[in-house]
Amino acid sequence: VRHQTKSFGEAFAKHEKRFKDKIEKVQRRRAALTEAANLSGWDLQNVADGHESKFIQKIVEEVLCKVNHTYLNVAMHPIGMDSRLEDINLLLSIGSDDVRMIGIFGMGGIGKTTVAKSVYNLIFHHFEGSCFLANVREVSGTPNGLVQLQEKLLSEILMKKNFKISDVDRGINFLKQRLCAKRVLIVLDDLDELSQLNSLAGNCNWFGSGSRIIITTRDEHLLNDLKVEERYKAKELNHSESMQLFSWHAFKETIPPEDYAELSKGIVSYAGGLPLALEVLGAYLAGENMVVWKSAFEKLQQIPHHKIQKKLRLSFDALDDDKVKDIFLDIACFFIGMDKHYVINILNGCGFFSEIGISVLTARCLLTIDENNELRMHDLLRDMGREIIREESPKEPGKRSRLWFHEDVCDVLEKNKGTEAIDGVILVLPMLKEVHLNTVAFARMHKLRLLQIDYANLTGSYEHLSEELRWLCWHNCPLKYLPSNFHLEKLVALDLQKSNVKKVWQVIKYVRNLKVLNLSHSKCLTKTPDFIGLPGLETLLLEGCKSLFNVHPSIGSLDKLVFFNMKDCKNIRNLPSSICRLKSLDHLNLTGCSNLEGLPEHLGNMKGLTKLLADETPIKQLPFSFGLLKNLTSLSLQSCNRKLPTKAWLSLLLSWVQPRRSPDSIRFLPPSVSGLGSLKSLFVSDCNLSEGDIPVDLGSLSSLQDLDLGRNNFRSLPSSLIHLSNLQTLWLNSCTSLQSLPGLPRNLVHLYADDCSSLEKLPNLSSYKKLPFLYLSNCNRLAEIQGLENLDSVQIIHMEGCTNLANTFKDSFFKGQSAENSSNIFLPSKEVPDWFSHQKMGSSISFDMPLHTEHKFLGMTLWAVYAAEEDGDFMISAPTAVISDRTNGVEWTHRPTFRGIPVTREEHSWVSHIPQSYFGFPIKGGERMDVSINTNESLKVNKCGIHPLYKPDIIEDNRGQSSNVNTDDMDELMDNVHSKRARDVKVVETSCYLPEEDKFPKRLRMELD
Repeated sequence: VRHQTKSFGEAFAKHEKRFKDKIEKVQRRRAALTEAANLSGWDLQNVADGHESKFIQKIVEEVLCKVNHTYLNVAMHPIGMDSRLEDINLLLSIGSDDVRMIGIFGMGGIGKTTVAKSVYNLIFHHFEGSCFLANVREVSGTPNGLVQLQEKLLSEILMKKNFKISDVDRGINFLKQRLCAKRVLIVLDDLDELSQLNSLAGNCNWFGSGSRIIITTRDEHLLNDLKVEERYKAKELNHSESMQLFSWHAFKETIPPEDYAELSKGIVSYAGGLPLALEVLGAYLAGENMVVWKSAFEKLQQIPHHKIQKKLRLSFDALDDDKVKDIFLDIACFFIGMDKHYVINILNGCGFFSEIGISVLTARCLLTIDENNELRMHDLLRDMGREIIREESPKEPGKRSRLWFHEDVCDVLEKNKGTEAIDGVILVLPMLKEVHLNTVAFARMHKLRLLQIDYANLTGSYEHLSEELRWLCWHNCPLKYLPSNFHLEKLVALDLQKSNVKKVWQVIKYVRNLKVLNLSHSKCLTKTPDFIGLPGLETLLLEGCKSLFNVHPSIGSLDKLVFFNMKDCKNIRNLPSSICRLKSLDHLNLTGCSNLEGLPEHLGNMKGLTKLLADETPIKQLPFSFGLLKNLTSLSLQSCNRKLPTKAWLSLLLSWVQPRRSPDSIRFLPPSVSGLGSLKSLFVSDCNLSEGDIPVDLGSLSSLQDLDLGRNNFRSLPSSLIHLSNLQTLWLNSCTSLQSLPGLPRNLVHLYADDCSSLEKLPNLSSYKKLPFLYLSNCNRLAEIQGLENLDSVQIIHMEGCTNLANTFKDSFFKGQSAENSSNIFLPSKEVPDWFSHQKMGSSISFDMPLHTEHKFLGMTLWAVYAAEEDGDFMISAPTAVISDRTNGVEWTHRPTFRGIPVTREEHSWVSHIPQSYFGFPIKGGERMDVSINTNESLKVNKCGIHPLYKPDIIEDNRGQSSNVNTDDMDELMDNVHSKRARDVKVVETSCYLPEEDKFPKRLRMELD
């Protein structure tokens, strides 16, 4: 065997003759036999002193140890796992040789461990050793727990039993020494302290190249401390996934019975996509009748299920600062959905360090901040916090620290059951329901900090209200003014929206701590208070005060005022000149002030102003001092089309930036003007701008990033547009007279030119390497877009309704596209191009990947022709494609993220390029692939196609290969192994790597023969 003599030699001699053109293949097989012959086994005498039974026992132990890396038990119903695995696969980048740590974080019960187990099962075959350490937080808290974890880690990776480590430090050294040259996969599940990672996987250099360390935790701050760059935030299940998971546990099927459908929807909504809650509640209600279901659902509204509460409370109990716990409880009971900075002001006024507290809660996934800077909390976390408060005094609400449930609040206030324990009360009643309360109800609430009593009628002496009050929210307050005996000394925020207040107080009040005053939509308010007594005011909100005609001149004394909103104050004609003394003012909103005659002459003195909104106002001219607003970054004057001269104001604006030398322009400029060099956003849509109204020196706004010129009447734009070197987004939507575009700025990212029905020509896009988003829907005179195929960075192009596009342009564009990036294109087209290698009627297609070497596959392009049964004036969600590798049992769901697509009966096409990097694992050739395209029910996919992409010299003609397919016994053996591998649907790859020539499935070979 070692030297291939005798019968082996004779066989190889025949083999060499048969494959004289592939002698390298024969030599590889000779080398393989030599290597196999050189392998040495165990000696009976040396290993077991000649005792065969002991010898067999040792062999069994060794084999069990070697094959012990079996699949982990994942959830019984891993609903929604595919999309989550796709996201994590991209972070893992299995093919790279770097050592990488990946963090999976999220709130308790969201499925972090389930995701980590699924990832482990998917990839552990790629590593020399692997270990999944479960419940690290719990185990490390036991005596000698970290040492036990170190021993388990070494035992599983090195596949040896009985590792004994004396202490953590020795264990660290042992791990470094034994694993530094091994390519390993380690999952550390549920970490909550830095010391745990330092003891188990303290640094990437502990492990061999290509190693992957996966960490699950509830605390994102921990990932910051660990410097983990690759992170995945575990996501809640969507409604469909939630219903499936709940139904499996409640009914043992994917959808609920019809008579349980509505109740199931309610419970699924309550669970908020949390897998733990869906599983617990499904199992809890399984087999119960409708009466029990209704009763259980009503109970859940007030008292969480104990198993869910126990799991979620771990995160709260782990908070080591009582002030952070108070912040969490205040938010859970009172402040969900409110502006972050507003809440920070209130809580800081209570003596909490709320900036750091909110940061901690966010990092521990107990709180989120949405895109509007509002505080959000999962409903079950909210209920967990409220249950903690309820447990303070289950039977006597008046002895709890916080009250929010309206029945408890009404009971306590109407029966005077309040106690000193109460910190906060919130009573929000429907607008049509009034409640009459007496201030005596608050007399014993000496510690009351937070009070909301919307739509309540409160009578009596206001001195009974707590002197500790920091927040008073009283929407629809019936009072004409606040009484003088109201304790306001410590008040931080006063919210009297929709009140009947005519004036806030009759005499000047000194409320030094007040930071927020909100009088929005107070229809009776005619003038603002004297601001002398409010030196700390930072936010003043007067939106929708339609009777307001006067702003007190003392507003100029508000040195700390940052935000001033007067939107829709329709009776305001002038602003006091003292407003120009507001050095700290950052944001001024005058939108909808339809009688505002102008802006103060010295507006330019407001050095801190960064944002000015004056849409839908009759402003005729900007003040001369406007050019002094050096910090202004955003200016919006949209829909100023009724009284605004179409040319003068914008020309003047540009003259401040780059003064003209003509005598006519010089007279507009004071000598101190230095330009609006900071302006980043300019919105002047729907301002009746016509040809010539856009100044030729528009390009002078060198800092501009966003420019909206939509819904105007010009036919062309000045060529200086190209000089806006920082412009990223340009809106030209519904410019129906626009015929052509000049050269565009080189750094443009978004071009919106939908519904430009006269547009015939765009600039050549060959040199615009950074233009990934292009929106040209319903530009029905556009015949071609020169250079579009050279946009290497393109991600999304919308060309729906561009019915004049030539077919030759479409073909040249798609054939010339880069294969490196993902892209999604929508255009009018009724056919899949002939050059697409795989086509079929309907929404699904199956095909076989051609043979190719691993590095030559670049990706694939998908084409789907779709249409709606009827036209609509709305957008629907974009389609998705499910791609299944049947050979390896792997599935990907391709979900493009972009705006929806219009509903139309005209046939259109979705063309999506999916690069090789998207798949996460090498596509080796010969795989059987299925593709299914899913759309909104309003659409129907009529045809689809797939075209795999390779380097130019790549695709091997299958028919040409058939003559090279051999049928000797060794190849047949290889085929059988490969076929067996194809039936294993649980893994992406196995450790059985075949020579490239032999990776042609028998099914394909038979077709070729």
